[in-house]
Amino acid sequence: MGNCLQQQAADEASTDLIFKDDIWDDFNESYELNYNYSDMDAAAPCRSCGLLDASSLPFFIVASALGILAGGVVLFALLRPLFHWQVCPDRPVLVQLAVGSTLFSVVVPILAPGLNSVQSAALCHLAHLVWYSSALAQALLIGCHACLGPKLCAGRVPHLTLRLSVGLWAVAVLLGLPVTLASDTSRGFCSLSFSKGYQSLQILHVLACFAFFTVLPLGLLGAKALTKTLGRWPCPWVNVLWAWFVFWWPHGVTQGLDFLVRSKTLVLSTCLAQQALDLLQHLAEALAILHCVATPLLLALFYHQAARTALPSLPLPVRQPSPLHTQGGKS
Repeated sequence: MGNCLQQQAADEASTDLIFKDDIWDDFNESYELNYNYSDMDAAAPCRSCGLLDASSLPFFIVASALGILAGGVVLFALLRPLFHWQVCPDRPVLVQLAVGSTLFSVVVPILAPGLNSVQSAALCHLAHLVWYSSALAQALLIGCHACLGPKLCAGRVPHLTLRLSVGLWAVAVLLGLPVTLASDTSRGFCSLSFSKGYQSLQILHVLACFAFFTVLPLGLLGAKALTKTLGRWPCPWVNVLWAWFVFWWPHGVTQGLDFLVRSKTLVLSTCLAQQALDLLQHLAEALAILHCVATPLLLALFYHQAARTALPSLPLPVRQPSPLHTQGGKS
């Protein structure tokens, strides 16, 4: 994916000077040329490799198709009529995570750099809103599920799950508004353009990404280590869903570093450092896109572990009807 743009030489038409042999010889005898090519290379513009450019459109399409297919299968399995709540009481959280992952998969091709047919500004705004709001909602859901654990779906507090879900999605949509307002289609494709008038929006967007994609998982790990050391509280509950942050943690870090560089708080002295940061940003974005394929697999694994743990403690009719019991009922 991507093509490297090498440093372009000066326009040959402007430097195409033809000298006669005798004039050139006289010039060499009269003047001593002393060019410092290292200074010229340092003054040249720094160009980076575009990892996610127009040539990466197949990656976006394949990731979107696999994400929609996997998310649809998981949603069908969780919403089927014969689903037993006793087997997996965390179903409301799993359904919301599957919905968020599937929504993200739907808008992935719209934001692909190679899709030049996206001219609708409203569609571009909506795509960026769904992109970040769905990701932030998933991060919040996993964080709340880790902190509340069995209390979230045990029904101890009436309508706790419904109220909490509505609140989390509302917060996620609000946090996705800054990047939505900064969407731009002036260059023929959907992109982000944080101009001077949108500096406050950029700060809010970077803070949201860094807080929920980077600081939140670190906080959960720190809290788990602290509670395990003290041995007083069981929360936060560790489960396979925590692996979701592996796909978004680098994105939060690179967003913060890029903002520091653009605001000149962090100065990169060499072109190689700038190229490395650009490459890390593209790799982090590609990894974040792959979460829409990995999330349904994580949900399926979580359900398998929950069902294996819950089945031995359930009554026999809930697990599987016994043939002997069926025959006795008929007689």
